[in-house]
Amino acid sequence: MTPRDFDTIAEESASSASIKAKSGMDRISIKGGRKLQGVIPISGAKNAALPLMVASLLTKETLTLTNLPELADIVTLAELLAQHGVSVDWDRANGAIAFKAGKINNTTAPYDLVRKMRASILVLGPILARKGLATVSLPGGCAIGTRPVDLHLKALEQLGAEIKLDKGYVHAKAPDGLHGAEITFPFVSVGATENIMMAAALADGESKLINAAREPEIIDLANCLTTMGAKIHGIGSDTLIIRGVKALGGGSHRVIPDRIEAGTYAMAVAATGGNVLLKGARMDHIGSLVEKLNEAGVKLSEADGGIQVSSPNGRLVGVDVMTEPFPGFPTDLQAQFMALMSLADGASMITESIFENRFMHVPELSRMGANINLHGGSAMVRGTTSLTGAPVMATDLRASVSLVIAGLAAEGETIVSRVYHLDRGYERVEEKLAECGAEIKRIGE
Repeated sequence: MTPRDFDTIAEESASSASIKAKSGMDRISIKGGRKLQGVIPISGAKNAALPLMVASLLTKETLTLTNLPELADIVTLAELLAQHGVSVDWDRANGAIAFKAGKINNTTAPYDLVRKMRASILVLGPILARKGLATVSLPGGCAIGTRPVDLHLKALEQLGAEIKLDKGYVHAKAPDGLHGAEITFPFVSVGATENIMMAAALADGESKLINAAREPEIIDLANCLTTMGAKIHGIGSDTLIIRGVKALGGGSHRVIPDRIEAGTYAMAVAATGGNVLLKGARMDHIGSLVEKLNEAGVKLSEADGGIQVSSPNGRLVGVDVMTEPFPGFPTDLQAQFMALMSLADGASMITESIFENRFMHVPELSRMGANINLHGGSAMVRGTTSLTGAPVMATDLRASVSLVIAGLAAEGETIVSRVYHLDRGYERVEEKLAECGAEIKRIGE
């Protein structure tokens, strides 16, 4: 593959249906009441792909990632990497991108790009480790909570970095390089674990990360770094031991399937009374969801290289959940589960323990007839016999798809506005659902 100018890649990508709603003007129309039947292919995991892309900054050699989803966030991060000097060669036909950071010619990540998504903060550790200097804007993304970056910064300081905040930017330097350290995270943070794991891979000496995140995306990043020559022990546990090396090499790595997409579609199937094969999904990635769906009466089983999902003959049963770090119930599936429980018999208590502002979908679900009452960090959901289509507005990525699930099960038409949120995390969502019988389409304003 011959590297091409990234502006050309971005222009081509922006024309695709999956990410064309950057203006926020598109809407999605859903006419509910149709059972989902068939096969839904599960895309590569966005939450795994983003840190893997950033890992390309750690080496002068080429890192090729396959099974990448074509999403707005992927394009945004590729654009950010390109402005740092990374060569980006996108083979869209095969879902692969080859990254080569032969020379990092810009150590500043500007606000205009970083504001679009919080994962951009992940460039801080790798650039600092590679160049000894990094300036990164404080990040943006969904307004679901503070997600403080202080865990990242304090851990980098323990590795020997000098850090100051000025005018919305993090200014970090390590003129003598980074040095191994023992770091205990006060609470589990996926982003901080990823950032520090990458930085420590090039630090001098051994680092020990205690209370590290254990999500499948963390394991995927660690496995990729190992392929590149990193020395990481304890992969999959809450204690990672990383022995820094002078340089990492290139390699090729396949992104794991998106467990959040798989869980989302499993709940869409359950909400519509359908029967669908989630092709490529892995049961071990969504164990906590499988347990809760089984309690609710949904049947999930491994079949044909994926997960077969079928709904019960009767009504769903209300089930309580609390979001927790992996292997607990994912916060990224909380909104979707709430939409599903709004159709179940009985009451469900849904408690959000990860983010303090992740119930913004509640007023929109209520517009469709859901009976939900908030009590601090918990939501009491009393199931109703049916939901009614209504005009609703997406407030964040996962909230947007919860409204799609509600719309698929509702009587009448639902119009979801501000679907640019949806385009950040779900590839070809309308096409995948339509191919399984949903009456869904994207419309312009």
